[in-house]
Amino acid sequence: MTLPASTRGQSKGLVLTAMIFAVAMTFIDQTIVSIAAPTVQHDLGLSSSGIQWAINAYLLALAALFAFGGRLADTVGHRTMVVIGVIIFAGASALCGATPSGGAAEAWLVAFRAVQGLGGAIMFPAAIAIVVATFDLRSRGRALALFFGIAGGLTAIGPIAGGYLIQWTWRAIFWINIPVALIALALIAISKPVTDHRPAPVDYRGLALIIGGVGLSVFGFQQSALWGWGNPAIEICIVIGVLLLAVFYAVERRTQSPLMNVHIFGNQAFFVENVILLIAMMAFIPVFFFASIYGQIALAEKATTASLLILYFFLGFVVCAQIGGRMLDRIGAKRPVVLGSGLAAAGFFLWAGHATDLRAGAQVIWIIMAGAGMGLMLGQANTDAINRASRYSYGEATGITQTVRNYGASLGFAILGTILISDFRSNITGSLVTQGVPAPAAAAQAAKIAQLQGGSGNVSAIPSFIRADFAAATRDVLIGMGIVMAAAAVVALFGLKRGVQEDLAPATADRASQVPGQESGVRMGDL
Repeated sequence: MTLPASTRGQSKGLVLTAMIFAVAMTFIDQTIVSIAAPTVQHDLGLSSSGIQWAINAYLLALAALFAFGGRLADTVGHRTMVVIGVIIFAGASALCGATPSGGAAEAWLVAFRAVQGLGGAIMFPAAIAIVVATFDLRSRGRALALFFGIAGGLTAIGPIAGGYLIQWTWRAIFWINIPVALIALALIAISKPVTDHRPAPVDYRGLALIIGGVGLSVFGFQQSALWGWGNPAIEICIVIGVLLLAVFYAVERRTQSPLMNVHIFGNQAFFVENVILLIAMMAFIPVFFFASIYGQIALAEKATTASLLILYFFLGFVVCAQIGGRMLDRIGAKRPVVLGSGLAAAGFFLWAGHATDLRAGAQVIWIIMAGAGMGLMLGQANTDAINRASRYSYGEATGITQTVRNYGASLGFAILGTILISDFRSNITGSLVTQGVPAPAAAAQAAKIAQLQGGSGNVSAIPSFIRADFAAATRDVLIGMGIVMAAAAVVALFGLKRGVQEDLAPATADRASQVPGQESGVRMGDL
């Protein structure tokens, strides 16, 4: 194995460990707030929209700013941006944990969750670029499988850790990031990763367009559950957001030093892998939130017990992430991505079929199956996409893939959240009418309950019909996730080609990543 000159003499394992600690916070915080949401909302007196935005503001900031972070990583230096990102993230975490009670609580928490997203967007592209540059193509699949396996596992561990931390105080779900950040900074100082970078101007016009496009399109979907689809503001936000993203793409194609090198989408494999990532992430991140809330409301379990649902998902995920990484190195990305997407779809469908049983034991095997499918395909799709870039553009390619991933997660959270609230409200209205409550009063009461307003935080006090109605709504969400993963399987089956990539010289790889339609070092077989 031959390493780039800039990485010779380094301890590759230590560099990998340092980068895993650095990004650990970003993955944990994608989900840790989910399990604590009812407690945070009750303690701070947040509105239902406020607690939703406290979760999604983080994902939105990641989606809107990842391309910017990737660009900075390639132009300023990867190690520098990892350190800056870790410091911003840890500082914002401390301020989230210090959220004051009272009228300022909602704005404070949402704002600093967004700042956390900024820190993550700066840190993550640089961290993964360091990992990619440290390992050659033949060993990169295993290294990144370990990277994404542990990081993805931390996404799953977030709600589990949160379930225990909130027994002390919900603020600890943010403060836990501070010691992790200190360890990451110490490991970076010891391992001293060195990578190539190339100074270039920053495309602030593109940055403004992507922030507006991502923000408005997701805002429209998320607010639809509160405002209703009859409100024209919903359609206006979504349409303007989509148009801004289209303008962003057109502008970036003509910009000499763009925020995002959209020409790389001319590489068919890179484009297809990103479509798969967009689709799959609509299920992957939201599942942690919905499973956590399902466990607390439908199963009437404490947060610590409800978090075990996520542990089962994690067990399947982390095992199959390693299997998928080895398959990627040996036979390429197509087989693990297709098989994993299909397995995840089957797992979600079967899980949905048992959601209304209100017995966790009947669901465990299907939860593990869904997690196994996601582990088999997700990291491999991501790694295969990044491998299409040259060594000098790993940060940029990572910025693109992570923008797509987090945009998909935000869309999934918003759309599936709308389905959950709408179905829950409809189910409760029907139940109340059946109990003799007049229809107008039933609708008003259902709207309040569906927004989780007025709860005491005591899960044992949840009426049985509320539990059943929420389980039925969650079933529909899980069916939606199954459909999402089935769509990912179809795209992978017909869009990807078999074969293991060849390791090209940097100059050749640079040309391949810049010329539309040119494959970057891929040995293709027949479909």
